[in-house]
Formats: sequence, C-alpha cells, structure tokens
Amino acid sequence: MIDLAAFPAFLLIITRVSAFFLTIPVFSNKNLPVIHKIGLSLFLSWIMFYAINPDPISINSSFLLLIIKEAMVGLSIGFIAAIVFYAIQVAGGFIDLQMGFAIANVFDPQTGIQTPLMGRYLYTFALLFLLSTDAHHMLLDGIFYSYKFLPLDSAIANFGNGGMTRFVISVFSGMFLVALQMAIPIVGTLFLADLALGIVARTVPQMNIFVIGLPVKILIALVLFLVIMPAFFVSVQLLVDQMRDSMLNLMKLLGAA
Repeated sequence: MIDLAAFPAFLLIITRVSAFFLTIPVFSNKNLPVIHKIGLSLFLSWIMFYAINPDPISINSSFLLLIIKEAMVGLSIGFIAAIVFYAIQVAGGFIDLQMGFAIANVFDPQTGIQTPLMGRYLYTFALLFLLSTDAHHMLLDGIFYSYKFLPLDSAIANFGNGGMTRFVISVFSGMFLVALQMAIPIVGTLFLADLALGIVARTVPQMNIFVIGLPVKILIALVLFLVIMPAFFVSVQLLVDQMRDSMLNLMKLLGAA
C-alpha cells in the first residue's frame, strides 16, 4: 500500500536528484534519452528514500521553499563538479590555438555551443575513462551523502555567504590552472616549433613557411599526443579526486550552521 504521508519527502528527494542530473558530467549528456534520465532519477530517488528514511514532511506554506532549496542544492553540487571537469576542454582549447585547429571548432550537443576540436576529443576520452574506472559511482555517492550535510527538513542553505562565493571563485580559477598544466607539454613544444620555423623562414627565405608550418605543427602535436596520453589519464584521475573534494567542500559550506 502506498504511504501518502511519505510522498512529500520523496518529492523533495527526486527534486534534488533530478536537478543533480541536469549539470553533472556523464549523466547530463544530451545524447542520453530523456526518458532514461527520468527513469534513473526515479529509481535512485526510490532507493535513497528507503536508505535515508526521512521523517514525514507536511505540505504547508514552507514546502515550496524546500522544493527550491532542493533544486538549488542539486544544481550546485553537479555544477561545481562540471566546472572542475571542464578543465579538459579548456586544455584542448589551448592546444587547438597552437595547433591551428582553432578555426575548426565542432558543435557540442551538451552545451549547445562551438567547442575546440581537441578539447572535445580529450573530453570524450575522459568520459570513457570515468565509466571504465566506475568514477560515475563516486558522483552518485556525492548526491547520496549530501543528505548528511543538507537534510531534507533544513529550509535554508548557505548560498549567500562570502565563503561560498570565494569557494566558487577558487574552483573556477583552479580549473584554468589545471587546464594550463595539462596543455603545457604540447603548447610549449609547439611554441618551440614556432621559433624553429621562424628561424628557418629567416635563413631560407625561398621556403614558404606558411605552407609547411601548419602540417608540421599538426604532425608534432599528434605525435606528442601519443607520447603523453598515459600522463593524460593520470591527470584525469587526479581531476576526479579534485572533483570529489570540491563536491565535499561545497556540501560542507552549504550545510554550515
């Protein structure tokens, strides 16, 4: 028999889980059918309801505030993880700028905008790495353990404090730092290749450096990709750990008294 008294608590749980799936990497991919996302949200919410076993919540004047709070919490946790993971696409943008692929952007169905070619390439590899190492289970653990810091009956989350703003800014700036660290081997090598091509252009004026320069740089970059690919997956693993820590720190800030 369906317990109607437990339905408000289940509605709050599915609101947080659904909002989480809108922004989190892997699950927010627009290539996934919407019906599958809805089904997964319902299934996980049903499991979490019995795992959390919340107290009955009555529908009153403050219930709408609880719905808004749950949606904002789910969106925030997923968004902070997405910011960290987008460092891979930013690194690909740095590489494309040096390779000459900056004019060959591709359409990203996830964000609906043009994205760097190598950035999309590396991002796809990173998503496959996440799935192969079961890191997507860690993301689901993040939304489950968020109820430890932000229970259902807490009507207010600390979205407006100064610590929250500083944390988001630090994560955003750290994302660019990680992207630069991931791209610097190829970007630095291509910069040296530009210097070498400039010297050749000065010493051998008969050689059309604009014709041979682009293929040479592309060839150098592709060879470097083969060399540094193992290090790239190590960087992705460290990025996953940073994503987990960012989610945990955000939940602590939101749930701080």
